[in-house]
Amino acid sequence: MSPLAAAAAHGFLSPTGVEIAFLLVGVVTLGAAVLTVTTRHLVHAALWLVVALGGLAVEYLLLTAEFIAWVQVLIYVGSVVVLLLFGLMLTRAPIGRSPDADSGNRPAALAVAVAAAAALVWVVVDAFRATWIDLDGPAQGSTRVSGEILFRHWVLPFEALSVLLLAALVGAIVLSRRDGADAGGDQAAPPRKDR
Repeated sequence: MSPLAAAAAHGFLSPTGVEIAFLLVGVVTLGAAVLTVTTRHLVHAALWLVVALGGLAVEYLLLTAEFIAWVQVLIYVGSVVVLLLFGLMLTRAPIGRSPDADSGNRPAALAVAVAAAAALVWVVVDAFRATWIDLDGPAQGSTRVSGEILFRHWVLPFEALSVLLLAALVGAIVLSRRDGADAGGDQAAPPRKDR
């Protein structure tokens, strides 16, 4: 049976359990992503980011891409979010509501977000318009194939991300030491008078 015949026989009006789970997890992930960029609590934003990135890992699992799912958990959920929280703690960012978290550019940010989302949807729909992925069949990509593709064609983005994370960590340490030195200079005890 050809893929187009399988698509016609299956149809979008009779989804499978995996497709329903994929849709539900996608809605939760989208909601967490929206809350990540709209909340004014920096720590809450980091925690909603954990939910959004974890939802992406679940989507990869549902697509039988286990290797990519665990890379998502280890690198993004495990490293990026921990580094973000570590940077928040080192720079002594406010734990509660932060008035500085809103720059007043919401209309411009919303326009850019809608344009980026529309471009991404158009690219994905255009690339996979006539493609039907059989989720009940055998897995299409093995860990070896996925790893070779990632580390052969995507080495530069991985290295750029590592440099970016290192720069963020060094910047957080520099900011925290500068604040500590300023606070130490302001709170110096007056000299004692010996009698």
